[in-house]
Amino acid sequence: MQRRRIALVRTGIAAAIVLGTAITAAQSARAIEICSGGDRAARRVTCLVDGDTGWERGVKWRLLDIDAPETFEAECGQEKEIGKEATRRLLVLMSAGYRLVESGEKDHTSDRRSLVRIVLADGRDAGRILLQEGLAQRWPNKGNRWCGF
Repeated sequence: MQRRRIALVRTGIAAAIVLGTAITAAQSARAIEICSGGDRAARRVTCLVDGDTGWERGVKWRLLDIDAPETFEAECGQEKEIGKEATRRLLVLMSAGYRLVESGEKDHTSDRRSLVRIVLADGRDAGRILLQEGLAQRWPNKGNRWCGF
């Protein structure tokens, strides 16, 4: 009888853990938006700036090891268009659920953005997908492949 009670308690704990994991996964599948408005840190927003930069609860981040085309200060029209496509693709990838994995490093811009990887709900790396689909290039790089120089 005692063994049966212990087995039931263990089963209950395991079920609670599985249920808790499912709830966590469901909560991480939230809508991501394109950033707008100011005071993002104070408003603790979660949004995408472009294909390699975003905000998570008011903390600005940049994807580690990749460079997506610019959308705001693009050097040519093609870069801007591919940048918009990269942003839309990252938005779709993240909308199914994700988690940020911080590298512990900051970039060297004045923003000192946290350098992160985005692990999608299915375990894939979002940056690697953007690379494979031609929507990003490895970082560091030289020149602007989107504009041909």
